[in-house]
Amino acid sequence: NQIVREVFAHDDYDVSSLHLSRKRNYELDYVAYEGDKSVLVPLSATFKDLHERMQKEFPGKEVAVVDYDDNETTFLIIVHSDRIVGTYYQYDAGTKKFSLLYDLMPQLHEEDMAEMRPITFRSRDGLTIHGYITLPKAALNGEKVPLIVNPHGGPQGIRDSWGFNPETQLFASRGYATLQVNFRISGGYGKEFLRAGFKQIGRKAMDDVEDGVRYAISQGWVDSDRIAIYGASHGGYATLMGLVKTPDLYACGVDYVGVSNIYTFFDSFPEYWKPYKELVKEIWYDLDNPEEAAIAKEVSPVFQIDKIKKPLFVVQGANDPRVNINESDQIVTALRARGFEVPYMVKYNEGHGFHREENSMELYRAMLGFFAKHLKH
Repeated sequence: NQIVREVFAHDDYDVSSLHLSRKRNYELDYVAYEGDKSVLVPLSATFKDLHERMQKEFPGKEVAVVDYDDNETTFLIIVHSDRIVGTYYQYDAGTKKFSLLYDLMPQLHEEDMAEMRPITFRSRDGLTIHGYITLPKAALNGEKVPLIVNPHGGPQGIRDSWGFNPETQLFASRGYATLQVNFRISGGYGKEFLRAGFKQIGRKAMDDVEDGVRYAISQGWVDSDRIAIYGASHGGYATLMGLVKTPDLYACGVDYVGVSNIYTFFDSFPEYWKPYKELVKEIWYDLDNPEEAAIAKEVSPVFQIDKIKKPLFVVQGANDPRVNINESDQIVTALRARGFEVPYMVKYNEGHGFHREENSMELYRAMLGFFAKHLKH
């Protein structure tokens, strides 16, 4: 393969999208990438002018073109930020004016919402790691607040992003900061960063999360005695591994549809995942390789339950095709057999995460009660 002409490249981030003009013989209008925030790089004269006007009209916000007509006279624009869910505007290319169309959640006022701040730190082995911390007003006023560490799912190719996050805003409204670390194997930071996390799930990927916690403590934002870890899917697995790997770092954890046993997790793959089984072996662990199989056992929390000392709340959808209910049943059964009390919420009309409003409401009521009890807040 030969590069004919390099249109755009970034040393640190992957290109996330590009757009071609239907009107102007498919001229390249813009490329975009996601760094600390989403960045649009206009390339055509049309989009250079529009981008300049959007930046001037909505400073400090993320502005994206949702769509436009074939004649490029009317554009649909969305404006959002860490404190704005999203507001739609129409842009008239003739008059050069923006007009408000629709505010997604007008009952939420920007000044009442918490700040999501991009952070960057060095891992213990020298990688540059990016992430975000959502800070309640008490933290901005110099108070050390309780922290909820929230590793993302995936883990491969997924990343946390800057913008309005209902969950971190909920936690902030109760006085908690939320830390989200784009640990190695996260997407958007180039192939080397992605591959640095291969065979490191539950190991160096967890080190990156812990290094992020240490960074947050060093900045004076959080109370080091009141830190919880909570996540879904791989984030639920990371919760269990956090309680195993660094039992003194966290005061409690919430495992939401998380993997507890890599062996049974692989055996329970749904049909639509089976074509990717060889790829998963390359990214996670090859259980046919004795050395890697031994590592997989070491980083399967169900085999390390003697190391779990802090309160744990487990949540599961009974019909989950991705992380079978057996993953949660195993860890709960094993811990209860040791006399360890584990509250366990199972919903029989849910799958990989709760989607029914009544179940989500019950989950967050229970979770906030669990945090209030164990973070004493």
